[in-house]
Amino acid sequence: MTSTTGTPRQHSPELLAVARRMVWFKPPAATLADDTLFLNYLMIYGTVEDLAVAQQHYDDDDFRAALRHALPGIFDPRSWAYWHARLEMGPAPPRPSRQFGA
Repeated sequence: MTSTTGTPRQHSPELLAVARRMVWFKPPAATLADDTLFLNYLMIYGTVEDLAVAQQHYDDDDFRAALRHALPGIFDPRSWAYWHARLEMGPAPPRPSRQFGA
């Protein structure tokens, strides 16, 4: 996987462990292959320590991209507002929602 700067990401043992905890239903390497999935779950369920590990591999632009492409049904209203403020993205728009029967 590559970062927003185009350089390949290194999957350290620490990052793989964080991925394993964040997305229990996928292998860690598969989780890390999808930045949006991994970072969305990290922004909801990650501890301060998990975020510190991830920030060695992802920058704020990566987190912003994951938030712009957020998966429906993951973010609660408080976290959605927090991350928009934390990443200086302005007021939080409506959260993504699932579309049924589209």
